This record gives sequence, structure tokens and C-alpha cells, in this order.
Amino acid sequence: MNSRQDQLQAFDRLLTIMDELREKCPWDCKQTMESLRHLTIEETYELGDAILDKDMEEIRKELGDVLLHLVFYSKIGSETNDFDIADVANGICDKLIDRHPHIYGDVVVADEEEVKRNWENLKLKEGKKSVLEGVPRSLPAMVKANRIQDKVAGVGFDWEEPKQVFEKLQEELKELEDEVTDNNSDLIEAEFGDVLFSMINYARFLKVNPENALERTNKKFIKRFQYLEGKAAEQGKALKDMSLAEMDVFWNEAKKV
Repeated sequence: MNSRQDQLQAFDRLLTIMDELREKCPWDCKQTMESLRHLTIEETYELGDAILDKDMEEIRKELGDVLLHLVFYSKIGSETNDFDIADVANGICDKLIDRHPHIYGDVVVADEEEVKRNWENLKLKEGKKSVLEGVPRSLPAMVKANRIQDKVAGVGFDWEEPKQVFEKLQEELKELEDEVTDNNSDLIEAEFGDVLFSMINYARFLKVNPENALERTNKKFIKRFQYLEGKAAEQGKALKDMSLAEMDVFWNEAKKV
């Protein structure tokens, strides 16, 4: 691994290149925070894919892309005299020190859960009116639900054990079943949302990240379905012309592969 001096030199090199690109490159000099926003979101998802794939080389590359965006935003901020990369770094350093009084102060904590509770309480002392203020409005619904539940749990609004959450999930499933029987589309959607919210909460108690779990299932399904498509093509068949029983043969093969 690189020494701290090498790390700082590499970061200084990136800052220098960013300065040069912002001055000389026609594309880079025209970018704004707004124009970069959707690209940053895309890069973050690409990093997430690499993490789920456990591809360390790809993770390294995607981290570089994300780091470039952080430096890019900071460069733009410096041009308007609002902030620069030092302000960004010092800001997060100050926040970490303030929110870790058990490391940089005299507070004693028993475990990870107490650290999380202290974190949320400190944020309220900083002036936030709600523990949910830090949940971005534009987050995907599943990620948002997970963050909401995690944050309210941090201030003690939580179930005591997984069994209670599972019972709540069964209750929500029964309510959904009742609305499906009554064929009330509006209430079906509402109850379906409650079921999903309860499932996500149950995942938290099982120490499972629901977003990661669902994406792994997505990848597994895609791989198996593409195997099915390939096998059908080898036999000169189109899926639309095959029966479910025929497709099941290849699907079960894919599961073994």
C-alpha cells in the first residue's frame, strides 16, 4: 500500500489536473453542478454494482470516478468563492469529531447501537427539527424506507425483537389479502406499500440490506433467464412459442449452473 505521503501526492496530482481541465478543456470548463448531478448519480450506481459483484479492481476504478466528481464540485465552488476542497475536507473532519465524543471526548458508549443513538441526538442538538430531515427526498423508495426506519430506531422508536416485526408483517399481509378480495385498487396499493415497508423493517432486524438483497435476486434472475434464452436459441426456438413446461426445463438447469 502507498504511504501517506504518496497518497497526498496523488491527491495533489488530481487537484492539479482538475485545475488544468477546468481552464483548458471545452467540455470541462462548461460544466456546472447541475450538469454534473445526473452523472454523479450514475457513477454512484456503477460503484454500487461493483461492490455487489465484489470486483475490487472495478471498485477501485469507480471510486476514482466518484472522487473526480467530488473534486469537480469543489473546484466549481472555489470559482464562486463559496468553498474549496479544503473547506469540504475540514467540514467533514469537524463533523466526525463532533459526532464521535466517545473517541474525541469523555463520553462512554456500550456498543454500536448506543453510538447510533448518540449520533441522531447530536444532530438534533445541531438545530435539526426532525431526525428525518437528513433523508433525501429523491432517494429510491426502498432505500428511503430503510433510511427512515434506521433513523427513527436511532432515537428509540423501534420494535424490541424480530418476532414482533414478523407478526406485524403477517398482519399487513392479511390486510392486503382482504383488500384484494374486496378488489379495491386504491386500498390494495396502500396495503401493498405497508407490506413492503414491513418487509424492509424485518430485513433490518435480520441484518439484511433490502436493496442489496433485491439487487442480488435481480442479477440472479437475469443470469438464469439469459441462460434460458440461450438454450432456446440453440434449439432454434423462440420463447413465445415454448410452453411453460418446456421453459421450466431450462430454468431448472440454470438454477443448477
